[in-house]
Amino acid sequence: MLCGVFAIILAFAGRIDIAPYFIFLAAVLDFFDGFLARLFKQQGELGKQLDSLADMISFGLAPGIMMLVILISQTTFVDPESLFFGHGEYIATAYKTEHLHPSVFGPEALNMSLHIWRNSLYEWKNINGLPFVGLIIPFFSMFRLAKFNIDTRQSESFIGLPTPANTIFFMAFPLLLAKYGETSGWEHNLIVYLVQPVILIPVIVVMSLLLIAELPLFALKFKNFKWKGNEVRYIFLISCGILISTLLVWSIPIIVLLYLLLSFIQHILRKNRTHEIQS
Repeated sequence: MLCGVFAIILAFAGRIDIAPYFIFLAAVLDFFDGFLARLFKQQGELGKQLDSLADMISFGLAPGIMMLVILISQTTFVDPESLFFGHGEYIATAYKTEHLHPSVFGPEALNMSLHIWRNSLYEWKNINGLPFVGLIIPFFSMFRLAKFNIDTRQSESFIGLPTPANTIFFMAFPLLLAKYGETSGWEHNLIVYLVQPVILIPVIVVMSLLLIAELPLFALKFKNFKWKGNEVRYIFLISCGILISTLLVWSIPIIVLLYLLLSFIQHILRKNRTHEIQS
């Protein structure tokens, strides 16, 4: 939960280059909290509810805020950092240099902050409602998490896209934008094209709907490590290793799309096998 809060603060500060790393840390912690609970035999209803509440912040609200900030930067002439912290050298000095301005902790700090926010209100007038489409992500994440808590079918697999997978997919956009946004070449052209509202908004809507879709997806839970019965999991993990080593950051959205594709193929094969047995 705290990782999600830090990611939101950094997103509002315009540091979309750093914020995703807190989300990745949240995903690691989200994986190991259940592992440790089972190891120490501390499973319970409290942990189940805390897990969902933390997920709502880190894998619901945080990615929605980051998409909001990116869409603002793409639909206005306002830089995200100047939008939320104003244009004063005070903030630039306080947040971008090793030596903090004395007034950061002095009596003038409050008056300076109020002045900055008053200036920022003017910037908000230049924003249309389009960027707020990013908040569809936390809206559908809320239903996804509530549904998961009461759905007994999801003990060994998932029905609908898990919120961590959805969030990791969207974290590729700020990382790639931070890495290639000010460069040149095909990487720059591609990421600039992908974050255009005409592309990013439909992607946000589709991925959000997948959160609550009645789509069976496999989980990376091994009952044993034999090939039989774990074919899809091993194919997915091997593919992840190849993609990460070759495509680096570009592999992130591809891995999530591969996860959806393999789950769909597995669902079709099981459905056909069941139909053959019944016939």
